[in-house]
Amino acid sequence: MRNKSISVTPSAARLTSSLRDIGYDFVSAVADLVDNSIAANAKNIDIMIKFDGAESYVLIADDGTGMSENALVESLRFGSRRSYDVGELGRYGLGLKTASLSQCRSVTVSTRRASVYKRIATRMLDLDIIMDFDDWLIVDPKRTKAVQEAERWLAQAPGTVVVWSKLDRVLPDRRPEGGWARRRIEGLVQKTTTHLSMVFHRYLEGTAAARQVIITVNGEKLCPWDPFALGEERTQELPALSLEVVSGDQAGRIRLRRFVLPPKEKFSSQAEFERLSGPLKWNRQQGLYIYRADRLVQWGGWGGIRSIDEHTKLARVALDFNTDLDSSFHINVAKMRVSLPSAVRQMLERPLHEVCMRANDTYRKSTKRASATAVPSAELAPLPVVGLALRSAAAQSGDYAAFKRIVNVLRETAPEVADSLNF
Repeated sequence: MRNKSISVTPSAARLTSSLRDIGYDFVSAVADLVDNSIAANAKNIDIMIKFDGAESYVLIADDGTGMSENALVESLRFGSRRSYDVGELGRYGLGLKTASLSQCRSVTVSTRRASVYKRIATRMLDLDIIMDFDDWLIVDPKRTKAVQEAERWLAQAPGTVVVWSKLDRVLPDRRPEGGWARRRIEGLVQKTTTHLSMVFHRYLEGTAAARQVIITVNGEKLCPWDPFALGEERTQELPALSLEVVSGDQAGRIRLRRFVLPPKEKFSSQAEFERLSGPLKWNRQQGLYIYRADRLVQWGGWGGIRSIDEHTKLARVALDFNTDLDSSFHINVAKMRVSLPSAVRQMLERPLHEVCMRANDTYRKSTKRASATAVPSAELAPLPVVGLALRSAAAQSGDYAAFKRIVNVLRETAPEVADSLNF
């Protein structure tokens, strides 16, 4: 007798609401969509964060390969059925939806695949519609200003445009047109610029295994932020290492590059020293910079292998792994956190100790040089010499009798001071 099976479909309204809190902040959500654009072979990615009161929106546009209508619908499925190749930045089939809805209630995707035909396919995932019908519904959107902007972008060439609207996690419920809301948007523009310049610095530099990508935020072209100050003449690099990792039934290699940045006085300029301090500043920016397929996913700190120390703040280490080791590193959906496998932690102890010893030596030599060049303070004369000088001054001033009375009182009240002055 066969057991009876029952298909239980999760509540669309309840599950989508829960997935909004999967761990994204604004900048990591934008970065996840940039991953998709890079995976689509985009060369140019434009991000617009537009303030317009309650109609404010975020637009992420690329000139990648675009999608067919079927692929567009599949991209809006939670847990899409597509597979990911080794080296591809995607992972779980959740990023576009969960990243977008973590910040807004409505995400619209417009795409054009063919160069010859100008047909643009557009679909929308809207939380309010899902809540009303408690169903996984994808609909045709209204032609809002943001959707029209997406269509203008795709009029010239293939690509994909994602629009976030109903920014309930970004703007306040009350007075979304007010000054606080405007300042909030302006602050997010700056944070997004800083974050993407760091996370995608290899793609911006053109040093990634893939190819160079140009990213703009509100029309401003991003400059890469290189954590390792490779442009500085005094940056030191220790020998690179390649280590084999075996975790369960997975095997792969990690690559390690270790750097000691110059101390302040050895930097090319004060401005560069401040810029290279990073968003977290020197102490908290020291440590491991972990890259997955050339994309920075975690930075700062030593992964529990050692503690942060003022004397090692110049040490920074690049650790690279490819997507074939994803499960070993337990990368999270937001691609912001990894967990070092125990086997990797053991292998890293000695290489990290070596670079920290070098950084400590560089820091202490710098401190010693600074102390040697500092203006010396005046040396204090020995106390007996001070006592003799006081006697002489009292005699020359004609007040020696008064001086003797003072000395007698001092001998009674503070004999140790009198002895020190040789009275």
